[in-house]
Amino acid sequence: MSQITTHVLDTSSGQPAKGITIRLQRPAGADLWEDIVSGVTNDDGRVQGLVPADMVLKPGIYRMYFQTGEYFAARNTRGFYPYIPVVFEIHDTEHYHVPLLLNPFGYSTYRGS
Repeated sequence: MSQITTHVLDTSSGQPAKGITIRLQRPAGADLWEDIVSGVTNDDGRVQGLVPADMVLKPGIYRMYFQTGEYFAARNTRGFYPYIPVVFEIHDTEHYHVPLLLNPFGYSTYRGS
């Protein structure tokens, strides 16, 4: 299993959010982030194997960058958030799940299981 996983649900439709590009990033200096890996959500709103099994992330601060503007544009929906950066900290090499509940005018996230 990927060390970091996500699940994006569109609460306005009650469906998984298919086709959202997600970039996992780490800090690269003052207000700069560098991509580690990226992927696109599947029919279930997940990215299978976002972090390859042979890649172990060190404890530290990371960011999942959800490109939501493209998702809503593809559905002819005007959204308020063109992207959603979710910054979090991992403390060890265990599994971390970072879900995103999304609608055109709001979002919520939490540490899942």
